[in-house]
Amino acid sequence: MKKQLLSILVTFLISLPGFAQSSYYFPGESFDPSIPSPEEFLGYPIGDWHTRYDLIVKYYEKLDEISELAVLKTIGYTHEHRPKIILTIASAAHMSNLEEIRKTQVQLADPSQPKPDVTNMPAIIHLGYGVHGNEPSSAEAAMLTAYWLLASQSELAQNLRKNSVVHFDPTVNPDGRDRHSLWANSNKGFPPVSDPLDREHNEAWPGGRTNHYWFDLNRDWLPLAHPESQVKIAWYHDWYPNVTTDFHEMGTDGTYFFEPTKPFGSENPVVPRKNYDDLNVRFAKYFAEYLDEIGSLYWTKEVFDNSYPGYGSTYPDIQGGLGLVFEQASSRGHLQSSQRGDVSFAFTIKNHLLSSIATMEAGLDNREYMHDYLREFFETAVAEGAKDPAKNYVFGDEFDESRNNLFVKFLLDHKIDVYENNADISSEGYSFKKGQSWIVPTAQPQYRMVRTMFEDVKEFADSVFYDASAWTMARAYGMPFAPNSSIKSGDQLKEAPVSSYDFPAGKAYAYLIDWADYYAPKMLFDLQEAGVHVEIINRPFTAKTQNGDTKFAAGTLMIPTGFQKLEAEKLKEVVQELAKENSQQIFATTTGMNLEGIDLGSNLVGAATKPKVIMVVGEGISSYEAGEIWYLMDSQLGMPITKVNTEDMGRVNLYDFTTLILPTGNYNSLSESVVTHLKDWISRGGTVISMKSASLWMNQKGIIKETLIDNEEEEKAAEPKNLPFALQGDYEGAKSVGGSIYMAKLDLTHPIAYGYQREELPVYRNNSIFMKPSENKYLTPIRYTENPHLGGYISDANLDKLKQSASVIISPVGSGRVVNFFDSPNFRGAWFGTNKLFLNAIFFGDLMD
Repeated sequence: MKKQLLSILVTFLISLPGFAQSSYYFPGESFDPSIPSPEEFLGYPIGDWHTRYDLIVKYYEKLDEISELAVLKTIGYTHEHRPKIILTIASAAHMSNLEEIRKTQVQLADPSQPKPDVTNMPAIIHLGYGVHGNEPSSAEAAMLTAYWLLASQSELAQNLRKNSVVHFDPTVNPDGRDRHSLWANSNKGFPPVSDPLDREHNEAWPGGRTNHYWFDLNRDWLPLAHPESQVKIAWYHDWYPNVTTDFHEMGTDGTYFFEPTKPFGSENPVVPRKNYDDLNVRFAKYFAEYLDEIGSLYWTKEVFDNSYPGYGSTYPDIQGGLGLVFEQASSRGHLQSSQRGDVSFAFTIKNHLLSSIATMEAGLDNREYMHDYLREFFETAVAEGAKDPAKNYVFGDEFDESRNNLFVKFLLDHKIDVYENNADISSEGYSFKKGQSWIVPTAQPQYRMVRTMFEDVKEFADSVFYDASAWTMARAYGMPFAPNSSIKSGDQLKEAPVSSYDFPAGKAYAYLIDWADYYAPKMLFDLQEAGVHVEIINRPFTAKTQNGDTKFAAGTLMIPTGFQKLEAEKLKEVVQELAKENSQQIFATTTGMNLEGIDLGSNLVGAATKPKVIMVVGEGISSYEAGEIWYLMDSQLGMPITKVNTEDMGRVNLYDFTTLILPTGNYNSLSESVVTHLKDWISRGGTVISMKSASLWMNQKGIIKETLIDNEEEEKAAEPKNLPFALQGDYEGAKSVGGSIYMAKLDLTHPIAYGYQREELPVYRNNSIFMKPSENKYLTPIRYTENPHLGGYISDANLDKLKQSASVIISPVGSGRVVNFFDSPNFRGAWFGTNKLFLNAIFFGDLMD
């Protein structure tokens, strides 16, 4: 009782401004004096400042330097070239045998190999911190936890060093952390200001939550769009940890959350019940005990989602481990007032420190049990996969080799077994050609990830979602696929295919490039950057090429060898080099007269305008969507994009640009003079790409004249007149469209659909804006099919409105146009299947109305 009272007293003291000392974190403990504490190394008590990432790295480097029980490894780099590191701590005996321990753990996860003896196998524990840069307490706890594990003389620390291998990832998102740390430190008061209105607690847009491209990395464990996640997943599959932590912060008025999460409603459908009903319960007892000891308030079994596979706390659950999410009430700075009094940065750090130690103790106590579970998980995966009626999934797009290669690599990165397809197959309306398609068997250790990639889910235990409710990755890649129980596979792939084409020999009248390939837009921009004149052929045709009679769709690029500023040999050299860089097949023809369709000099062939693009960002704009667009332009197109803040739009001369992008957001801060300039620019030929709520704003301003579907009166009439107050969140939340997948129908003759060969295309929607198709019968090029719902949750009322609405509308404005997107074509950097719709709006906007 005395110990508990002392802890409560210390908790009270630490909430006072200016109070911070290392003894607060480890009262009564003794440490190896040869190991410097974070406070000794940094020169200030932990909690007094937000520690820069480079100093966290340097502290870990110091531990590596002075102790044989610690080793630091750089596994990669962020976009801003900060190192991604893993610090491993274990006994000297384990350190000398670390590679054999790793191989044994990987063998445990492979049911095709004999099960190793785990009697003396150390627990493999992975402590991950700071995926959201402005949730900073956990990275500070990462330093303290490493120090405690390495230097503490307690019996628990000694047992952990002897019987476990602990891996520390101190900051999953270094770029975001440093953005936030600079803000918090730059705005710190002396004494600290606890008023939530203070500038310190209110970051400027876009804040430090996200990475360099404004992506939420806690959603990227599945898509693997960014280097931080790519290297982390590669490392993860080298170790298959028994337990992985994912530390977060929440609103300042909260307390502390640890798993279990909300039963069923927040759980992933492919994860075995044993994970939720047994493992979570075992570990939760430890967290409660540690927080009870210091009197910290906490809660479980509510709100936080564990269903989306891309979370750092969910992905391990689908890999035979236990993923654990923790949420701490945030000080969002150094000191902030709450309903329970002031919350200090040091206090938030201590709670995460205690949960870190509790996780290690629970992992140690359940060491053999967790190893057995890892083996059991993958054995049952193979057994369940063998019973799946599908037996195999066959996939492949005969028209887009680059997208095929990207999807194959994606599957292999998640350690899914992929095999060559050695026969022509027709299944569920798709044709899969030998050599251009692949097979994924269900009877494999990663069967549960196979389900994640190919399975559409429409039924749920809950109708309110914290995040996305659909994540079928084959749909995201726009990949034709079908289950097939009768096919036989060829050789297993060890690495993803790489496209390679021979450049046509001899003299050419013109070079032709099929727009169907994913990287054709990048090829076009690179050609334009190199000074090559390129034209667009706006109707299908058949030409005689080096491959014989070759059919081409509308949108094909033509490089006439005449009308070029470059000399003939230089032109050939440039085209050949860029084709190699972009994995593009180049066709050559020796005549402008085609075998079928229009000729190469037709009036339906015209010069491709080189785009110059500007995008509005800043306060009121969705940083997620703006980041998705920025990332697409940089990573997949290599095209510079001007990003301008809303408050600076008055300085912009839109006539310097061909295209303006308006991400989802609130544009009411734009002045009337800016709106007038915008209207004038569009009417004189400009192209606006408008996303979701931006189109509502343009409608309100009279720039476009489209019609919103509004069934509000009918919906109100159908609603119950009285409901219990406690149901308010669930009932109202069920009206949202929380991220789901639908089948759309393309007008393949419209420029927005150039490069697509099939009328039907899966699209992703995460908003409740429903716009009627255009009154102009030619300008709704993308609509939903009669029964569009493919996966994820949507209410019956919203599904009815969706069926009446448009996915994309082109709104003519004088000589210009607005391309309105109501879905998310670039969602999380993963929707490769719909990226081209967006890129077509950039390259072919002036052809769309």
